[in-house]
Amino acid sequence: MTTAAYQIDAPAKTTTLTHQYVAFGIMTAFFVVAPIFIYPVFLMQALCFALFACAFNLLIGYVGLLSFGHAMFLGTAGYISAHAAKVWGFPPELAILTGTAASALLGVLAGALAIRRQGIYFAMITLALAQMIYFFALQAPFTGGEDGIQAVPRGIMFGFLDLSNQMTLYWVVLAIFLFGFLLIYRIVHSPFGQVLKAIRENEQRATSLGYKTDHYKLIAFVLSAALSGLAGATKAIVFQLASLTDVHWTMSGEVVLMTLLGGLGTIFGPVAGAFIIIAMQNYLAQFGQWVTIIQGLIFVVCVLAFRRGVIGELGRYLKKPL
Repeated sequence: MTTAAYQIDAPAKTTTLTHQYVAFGIMTAFFVVAPIFIYPVFLMQALCFALFACAFNLLIGYVGLLSFGHAMFLGTAGYISAHAAKVWGFPPELAILTGTAASALLGVLAGALAIRRQGIYFAMITLALAQMIYFFALQAPFTGGEDGIQAVPRGIMFGFLDLSNQMTLYWVVLAIFLFGFLLIYRIVHSPFGQVLKAIRENEQRATSLGYKTDHYKLIAFVLSAALSGLAGATKAIVFQLASLTDVHWTMSGEVVLMTLLGGLGTIFGPVAGAFIIIAMQNYLAQFGQWVTIIQGLIFVVCVLAFRRGVIGELGRYLKKPL
């Protein structure tokens, strides 16, 4: 019976993976040719937020944990990376790794507190912790207060990649995004990822099967924090700035919006959602404060018309999980 079930499920699994490989190839090809007809700075901004959204989706989409404070990881890594590059004189690769490590450490501390609760209580704890980090960033001497850390040097990566060249910088950002994306893809499709999905679906049953669910949730939380930090550290080097914007609670709201708009629990959904939101912010900037209202209306329409998100509905239409 087990063998028969395996024989039935294996082809379906292989087909699903094949479709996702094709989708990944199309996405990568788009990013390779995109600088020809799209402003590279916009693409780099979108790629940083796409990685941030994918990291957030790892937590909410595959573990079922809604964090209202994920901006603390994005912003903390940005500040540490910017400080390391400007004050300590670290090369960009080491500055990015330092920022990522700082967010991972913060993820251990925040996760150890937050995973003790579930549902709205978990969300409120993450929000409270994020607000603490925000006020720390506002008051700490090395963060620059409301001015932030400006004029962050991009430097030369690995001793030969001059990041002052815009196209070189773009390829580096793309490589970092693809690394983070593939790491998340591997996590989701590993035995560890299957346990995370089991916890999302029925934590009590996962516990009854002998899994220490709190340990799995903490590991997932730290991985999500570290990848969010990777996005924040890269963003600080790219835009030569670390500011309060990236650690403010509204940034946590934006990443929720990106994930839901693209497709919660999908591989490619957060990428699409991030590009849609960043595109609206850039191309609708002429409307000033009305951009927020327009985003809200579009979000309401998408929730009503595309309940699974843009990519989720596309996958449902094609009958191929994306």
